[in-house]
Amino acid sequence: MEPPKNYLIDMDGVLVSGRTLIPGADQFLGRLNARGAEYLVLTNNALYTPGDLAHRLSSIGLDIPAGRIFTSAMATAHFLSSQKPKGTAFVIGESGLTGAIHEAGYVITDLNPDYVVLGETNSYNMPLITKAVRLVAAGSHFIATNPDPSGPTEQGMVPACGAMAALIEKASGFSPFFVGKPNPLMMRTALNFLGLHSENTVMVGDRMDTDIIGGLESGMETILVLTGVTRREDVARYPYQPTHILESVADIEP
Repeated sequence: MEPPKNYLIDMDGVLVSGRTLIPGADQFLGRLNARGAEYLVLTNNALYTPGDLAHRLSSIGLDIPAGRIFTSAMATAHFLSSQKPKGTAFVIGESGLTGAIHEAGYVITDLNPDYVVLGETNSYNMPLITKAVRLVAAGSHFIATNPDPSGPTEQGMVPACGAMAALIEKASGFSPFFVGKPNPLMMRTALNFLGLHSENTVMVGDRMDTDIIGGLESGMETILVLTGVTRREDVARYPYQPTHILESVADIEP
């Protein structure tokens, strides 16, 4: 039997839909564990720490250790540390982002910070956004965890990081650098996190414009599952194509 491939797996729309387990996701992860395959669950969600997400997933029947969850907040913290170790940042975000940035050795401050870092938050407010605009205009580098303009909640769609980033960009005149998907940087950082190589790793996702293009540009085999955003009839419109299209992760045999 050939050694199993490694997997980078998107979370929302692939393993879960909101707070509902996608049928067969738990068996798929069981097959990965049984074969000894390395895998990492990727998410652009920067609200929560890996421990928080692991707890939320366990409540719906997915047993995924925190060490196998990699967020855009973690990728952002890795990026900041690689660019300017022990720097300073003004941060708009929740514990998933602030915790990762603190762990990277950064000081969070609004006093002439090296970076303004924007992530998701449950409480965007104009004083914080205004301060971010002024800091960016004054010379702080503008970083955002991901370009997603909106995100789903139990109450319905809400503005997400990309929408708030557009506001700051328009007001300050400076564009952000987005770290999360579809930036291949997030995929590469995730691969390095587990010590994997792209040639033997598969990216599994539900979106052509983030998961599949990010995996493709990182040199990985890609699997599009149809349990999330992209529909089968949408795929032909894109100038790039996934390696495989499957109904769900339940159909993946590692």
